[in-house]
Amino acid sequence: MLAIKGGTSNRKKTGRIQKIILFGSFAKGTWVNDLKSGYKSDFDLLIIVNQNWLVTFYDCWNKVEDRLMNDPIIRREVNFIVHTLSDVNDNLAKGQYFFTDIKHEGIALHDLKGSRRLCDQKNLSPAEAYDISKKYYDLWFPKIGEAVDGVHFYKDKQNKNMAAFLLHQAVEAAYHCVLLTFTHYVPATHNIKFLRSLAEQQDARLAPAWPRDKSLPDFKQHKTAYELLTEAYVKARYSEFFNITDAQLSWLTEQTTVLEALVKEACETRLADIKATL
Repeated sequence: MLAIKGGTSNRKKTGRIQKIILFGSFAKGTWVNDLKSGYKSDFDLLIIVNQNWLVTFYDCWNKVEDRLMNDPIIRREVNFIVHTLSDVNDNLAKGQYFFTDIKHEGIALHDLKGSRRLCDQKNLSPAEAYDISKKYYDLWFPKIGEAVDGVHFYKDKQNKNMAAFLLHQAVEAAYHCVLLTFTHYVPATHNIKFLRSLAEQQDARLAPAWPRDKSLPDFKQHKTAYELLTEAYVKARYSEFFNITDAQLSWLTEQTTVLEALVKEACETRLADIKATL
């Protein structure tokens, strides 16, 4: 439905989805469906709308997310970001890698008749690309360790919920660091499953931080701990029913430290590769 269903105001009557573009592994042909581990690549969508208010129309997008999550045909995670066409074109004009890659590799699933096209992108010089990536790396990489320091502080005080929240912040910072260093863009979300998916598409060396192999003896326990981590941004602070054990916190802290080292390797390799082209 291109107009907002049931909308009676002029604003809702004129709200439109102009384009839907599939990007990521399914657009590139690098998707995974690993029967052994049970891992399936996510679908990633860029949804382009015609009005700014639609970008933050959270009630609408939450319903879309719920419907996609429970669709018996899709049977895999569907992640999406929402931007206006003018915003996407502004980012293309700035040469932002994330959107230029989508323009080159994305697959249009919907293109509203009469909507404006995506504009031509600016091609960043190697020096410009390096300066932007280095700035983001220098800003975000230290945030990982700072958050982990906070984890230890609150663990010592037996405040497990705050420790879990700060672990979420450390992991979120790690994926921000990768995405900004590699693409100069990160979506406005605290969903670390989505951020993880996007970051691992940039560098597969990040994947071992969170084991996926179902045959591993502790897989179920580790999966439960990881699920708690993904919920910790909200529930660790506000839900009286959020509970996490010392063992789960210890494992998550260890894996976050592993992730930190992998992020350092990936980002510094990326910076070295760009620098080599100067």
